[in-house]
Amino acid sequence: MPKRLDLTRPAEPQGLLDRILSTPHLARIVPQLHPEVIHRVIQRCGLEDSSEFVALATPEQLERVFDLDLWRAGRPGHDERFDADRFGVWLEVLVEAGADVAARKLAEMDAGIVTAGFAQHVRVFDRAAVSPYTTTDGLEVPEAVGRTDGLTCEVGGYLAVARRTDSWEAIVAVLTALAKDHHHYFEHVMGRCRALSNSRPEVDGLDGLLDAGDQVMFDVAFAREQRRDQSGFVAPVQARAFLEASRRLRFNRDTAPSLDPIAQAHLRATDSSTVQDPPEQPPERIDAPRASEDHAESLAAIVEVLRDAGIFAPQPRALLTAADTHTSRLQHIQARMQFVLQRDEVVASQRNDELAFLANSIAAGSSVQGRPLSTEEAWDAATAVCNLGLENWPPRWLTSRERSVVTLAGTAFPDDFLLNHDLVAVFQVGWTVLHDNVVMEVAEQLLDVLAALRCDDAEIQSGLRGLRTKLTKHWRAGAPWRAADALDVITSLDMPAWAALVGLLNECPVMHAGVSAGRSGTHAVSATDFEFISENSQIASINEFLRLLPETLHL
Repeated sequence: MPKRLDLTRPAEPQGLLDRILSTPHLARIVPQLHPEVIHRVIQRCGLEDSSEFVALATPEQLERVFDLDLWRAGRPGHDERFDADRFGVWLEVLVEAGADVAARKLAEMDAGIVTAGFAQHVRVFDRAAVSPYTTTDGLEVPEAVGRTDGLTCEVGGYLAVARRTDSWEAIVAVLTALAKDHHHYFEHVMGRCRALSNSRPEVDGLDGLLDAGDQVMFDVAFAREQRRDQSGFVAPVQARAFLEASRRLRFNRDTAPSLDPIAQAHLRATDSSTVQDPPEQPPERIDAPRASEDHAESLAAIVEVLRDAGIFAPQPRALLTAADTHTSRLQHIQARMQFVLQRDEVVASQRNDELAFLANSIAAGSSVQGRPLSTEEAWDAATAVCNLGLENWPPRWLTSRERSVVTLAGTAFPDDFLLNHDLVAVFQVGWTVLHDNVVMEVAEQLLDVLAALRCDDAEIQSGLRGLRTKLTKHWRAGAPWRAADALDVITSLDMPAWAALVGLLNECPVMHAGVSAGRSGTHAVSATDFEFISENSQIASINEFLRLLPETLHL
């Protein structure tokens, strides 16, 4: 069945929050939840409405949640940057439980991220250094820092001057509480903020060096990346590099490629016992000592609530048990992964780690229809590409033993294939096939159609010329998806065809229901119905869609 981009939400946000907050012994249960579970609840219910729930999280949990929530990418697959506005919202939410509570939680966190957050909101100076004074000659020197809009605060011997007006009251409340109850931590943070406020680049011609503020943000981002690497996440820049290299696989080589260096480094650095699921996918487990018998029922209740709400995502498709497998578009990967699971637990763990890396790479470095993939979609996409890779594995890359098995069994490749071949190479085969036989082929055929297409409407004809010009440029660069925004003109000709082309001309191409709409006589399809391409038979359907495209778009 086709998937829908707008994922259903089993529970309304407020209803979900009410159910969570009504759970007995909640204060003892929340500290046992995985940080990604907490983040999923916040995403579902909204941060501003989740103050009661957030107040129960531990500082350690909040640090990990900050890693997920305080960073934003301008576009899917691009590098994430610290979101100062979001940090301010977090302070406001924490202060709702009391400034002393907020200060206590922050004081137990790494000072780097807290300093980075405050430094985006305030400039800090020693009170004495900026106070007005009179010289020995009687000259009055005014205050060195102007009090713009009155947004200044004197606390603990420092003068804090607002850089921005939002969240100011919460910032003042937290700084005051830190100065009162956590003076050592307060001095550490304010001292670093003061150094940033006074920082000026030296006039030495070294313009390429980071200034103090940029260096702090770089250090914070690097520390975050290291923590996430240990949890199985893939940085966007690494994910993009891996996916781009995977589109360039050469099938005329004599042997299968060795393990990709990015994947190799990632899999080596990430211990299999600590690998987490892709971003946004919380493992269905509790990272804390087991609850006592008195709280076991409450723990089971909240887990059930979160499962019903879709907070706990399903297990990877390729790792379904034998009872769940059936003839499907994923039959090749399912059957061979099941074979590995039954024969060798060590290799099965390695394949699972590889699949997690692939899903993480798609989630971090790719997009579908101009938006990031959800966690479940990333898993499904990685599994589908691997299935396609198995179907298209070059026979010349099989070992002599495998060739003999294939000959005797009459199959394309042996059942034990994944005992001896990693999923990364299998994925790269499928990813190259998608790029060459789907994305590039669709772009080339569409260019031919556009060259012959004529329209009496001058505006539409101008849009078609613009689409052809832009698509030609990016097709030659091997990235036709960069012309996706120019496809809108196709909506004036045929809406299902437009939806199909948007899905196919993608970093991660998908087969939209519009691909078969023309043959079925359908003139209106949902813009969100698609499925991941996992079989050559789907590519054949796409080729048929392309064959009919001139007739479909004819006016």
